[in-house]
Amino acid sequence: MLVMGAYTSLYADQGGLEAGRIISPVICQADPTQSYALYIPLSQKKGGVLPVVYFFDPHGDGSLPVKRYKLLADKYGFILVGSNNSKNGNDWATTGNIWAKLAEDTRRRLTIDGNRVYVCGFSGGAKVAGYVAIQHPGVRGVIAGGAGLPDGVSAGDFPFSFTALAGEGDMNLTDLVAFSSELDKTRTRHRIIVFDGKHEWAPLAVMDRAFAGWQLEAMRDGVFPRDQAFINKTAGEDKNRVGAAIRADQLVRAEQGCRVAVSFLDGLTKEADWFKQKAATLSSDPKFRQQEQAREALFAREQNMKADYMQHFQQGDMRYWQQTIKDLDAKAAVAGPERGMYHRLLAYLSLAFYSISNQQMTAGRNDVARHFVELYKMADPTNSEAWYFSAVLDIREGHVPVAETDLVKAVGVGFRDKDRMRRQPEFQQSFPPAAFSRIESKMRLSSP
Repeated sequence: MLVMGAYTSLYADQGGLEAGRIISPVICQADPTQSYALYIPLSQKKGGVLPVVYFFDPHGDGSLPVKRYKLLADKYGFILVGSNNSKNGNDWATTGNIWAKLAEDTRRRLTIDGNRVYVCGFSGGAKVAGYVAIQHPGVRGVIAGGAGLPDGVSAGDFPFSFTALAGEGDMNLTDLVAFSSELDKTRTRHRIIVFDGKHEWAPLAVMDRAFAGWQLEAMRDGVFPRDQAFINKTAGEDKNRVGAAIRADQLVRAEQGCRVAVSFLDGLTKEADWFKQKAATLSSDPKFRQQEQAREALFAREQNMKADYMQHFQQGDMRYWQQTIKDLDAKAAVAGPERGMYHRLLAYLSLAFYSISNQQMTAGRNDVARHFVELYKMADPTNSEAWYFSAVLDIREGHVPVAETDLVKAVGVGFRDKDRMRRQPEFQQSFPPAAFSRIESKMRLSSP
C-alpha cells in the first residue's frame, strides 16, 4: 500500500513545471513508459502545500479532464493530475502499478497537501478512482462520474467521501441511484448529483459543485480554514436550485437538492436545518410521492426493456434493430419525463454492441462482428470506438481505403490514440507511412 503522507518538496525544485499552464506529457522519472497531464494552479506561486486531484479517463487521455476543469484548479487552488496510462481494459494489478508510479512521481515533484488527496474518474475511470481510494489509505474523497465503485464492492463505511455524478441520459444512472440508496444506510459521507446530460465527463458547473463539496468537507474536518462567505454563498446557491426545481414542479429533484445541500453544509451552518426541514416537507407532499412512484415505475420499465433487448441480441435481425434504434432516437428527441430513459437505453445499446463487437472481433468471427459494429455505429454514431472497430474490420475484409475513411471519422468524433493505431496489427500490415501521417495530421487539426 502506498500511503499519501505529508510532502515537503519545494516548488523551486520542480524542474520547470510551471504554474498556470497545462503540461503534458510529464514523464514519470522512475518509469518512462508512464506519463500524466499536469496543471499547477497560479496560487502555487505563493508557496505552501496544495490539495491534489488525480483524474482517470477511460481512454487514458489525461489531458481531457485537466483541460476541462483547469478553471476549478485556480478557483479552489487544486493541483490537477491526469493519468495517460489508466484506461479501460487494464487489470487491477496494472492499475495498482500505474497508481504507485503516478503517486510517487507527483509526490517527489510537487508540493502536495497529504491531508487533501482526491481522486476523480469517469465511466471505467470512476471504478479506478474507487479502487485507488479503497486500496490506498489517505484518499479523502472520490468523485465517480457515470459509474460506481469496482464490481463486487458493496456499500460500506468508507473512510472517504463519495460523490456520484450522472446525466439523466446515462445508462448507469439507475445503478448509481440504487447505490446511493445503499450508502444511505452507512456512515459514509455521500451524495449524488444528477444533471441534464448523457454518459460523459460532467459539465464544468456540475464538477464545480462537486469540488465545492470537497472544500466544505475540508473546512468541517479542520484541514482547510473556515470561509464563512463561501459557506453562505453555497447555501444561497443551493436554496436557489431547490426553489427553481419547486417552481418547475420537479419535487423529486428539489428533495434531492436538499439532500446534497445537507451533505455539504451539515456541521458548518444552521442553514443545513433549513434544507432538512424543506426535504421533510417535500417528502410528505402527496405530489412528491406521486412523482417518486412515477420515477420508480420508469426505472422498472427501463429494466424490462433492457431484458427484452437482451433476448434480441441473438434473435433480432438488422431490420428489428434499425426500427428499434430509429424509435429510440425519435423519442429521445422529445422533451418530457421519459426523454432521459430513451437516452439511457440508447447508451445501453451502445455499450452492449461495443462488448459483443469486441468479443466477436477478438474471436475472429468477422461476419458476426460486422453485424454488431454496424449496429454500434447506428446506435452511437459519435462514439469513436465504433468507427475504429469498423476500420479494423475494413482491413480484414480487404477494404484498405475504406478503413482510412473510417479512421478519419473516428478522429472526427474524438479518437486521439496514435500509439494504439500504430500498434494495431491490421493497420501495421496494410497502411503505408503516408496513411498514418494523414490520419495523425487530422488528429492535430481536431485537437481542442
